[in-house]
Amino acid sequence: MKSLGVNIKYATLFTICMVFSLVVVKPAFPEGKFKLRPGAKGRVCLKCHENFKKILSRRYVHPLIKRGECTGCHVPHTSSNKNLLTLRSTKLCQSCHKEVLPEKARSTHGSVVEGNCNKCHDPHGSNNKGILLKSGSELCFACHQDLNDSVGNLRFKHKSLEQGKGCLNCHNPHASVKSDNLLRSEVPTLCKKCHETNKLTFKTTHMNYPVASSDCTACHNPHGSNKRGMIFDVAHADIVSKRCTTCHQKAPSLETKQPPSQLCRECHKTMANQTFTKNRVHWPLVDSESCLHCHGPHATKEQKLLKGPQLQVCGECHADTVELQEASKKNPDNETLCQPVKTGNCTTCHSPHAGDNVLLVNEASISFDLCARCHQWETHSTHPIGEKVRDIRDKNLSVTCLSCHLACGTGNNPSMLTFSSTYELCIQCHVERRR
Repeated sequence: MKSLGVNIKYATLFTICMVFSLVVVKPAFPEGKFKLRPGAKGRVCLKCHENFKKILSRRYVHPLIKRGECTGCHVPHTSSNKNLLTLRSTKLCQSCHKEVLPEKARSTHGSVVEGNCNKCHDPHGSNNKGILLKSGSELCFACHQDLNDSVGNLRFKHKSLEQGKGCLNCHNPHASVKSDNLLRSEVPTLCKKCHETNKLTFKTTHMNYPVASSDCTACHNPHGSNKRGMIFDVAHADIVSKRCTTCHQKAPSLETKQPPSQLCRECHKTMANQTFTKNRVHWPLVDSESCLHCHGPHATKEQKLLKGPQLQVCGECHADTVELQEASKKNPDNETLCQPVKTGNCTTCHSPHAGDNVLLVNEASISFDLCARCHQWETHSTHPIGEKVRDIRDKNLSVTCLSCHLACGTGNNPSMLTFSSTYELCIQCHVERRR
């Protein structure tokens, strides 16, 4: 029994010593998956990459760089990715910054979705907050040059663009869960953060109409305009002259005096009379919304008060055709693509309101009258074409431009052909030439 007691005593002492050694003694290898020497990390990298010493002196430095942990993003030996990155650059940032692109975002910044974070950020360090390449709106305008050009020449500019965070006063740079166009919140909630709608000046300016909860962008350009009050440059005459009662009941009611289908005709009688005497009327004009399907009642960016660019407005209903046009424009073999398709000018060939011809085209014959406006089809080829030439695929049809071409584009087919090559097209009729 005594021998057993001694053994237990020595066993307990041995266990205590082992635990103590594990706690006190340093590990055999330094921490980290690459087993670098203690204190190595970024210090070793800087021996060759001396230019990074300047980066470390910048005002804002990436936390990993600041801690000398270059291996947080780079592999020190070999990598399948450019610049020895641990992941492809389009995925690397999001591996840590998952919150930048929420799963249920309502609108997203294209560069963020593509993973091109370096379009806006320097991955190592910068003198701008958020390690941005440039500060404020200057960075946004580097890509959105068209907006910069248009805003720069405006008579009345939105002060938010020139104060504080610039574009970021209203927009989230990465994604917005709540709003379109990367807005930080919905309109008019966003607008009311600066514009106090309870003030007398606000009410007087808006003719005492209760517009505090209305969409401000129905009348105002959020970036600026050449009209006082930042009303869109293309504005309804009654808006500019503040004759709201031409269409609306007296304040405080926002109700219109009549439905749009009748209200617009009160002033636009000539257009209405011409439209409804045609054989075919564009369907949006015959329901209760009428003109408002395509036109804004107050003010817009586009001529004739269109709600948006012509192709965008038409695409609300004709999305399949617009998609086909976009594919045709991207095809390098479509150098001879029809000009209206290139420019998205639908009204070159179609009447937007009404017409006597099929598909509301502006001429009686699509091929021989409409296409001939721009194309001298008589000299196009030696192939027989005309009313007397029958299409052998369907004897009820004559051979026209549309026998071989589609007027609005054919995706990846060259010259707007109905088939991917002239050979495939020709053998549809000339079967004997098949090889």
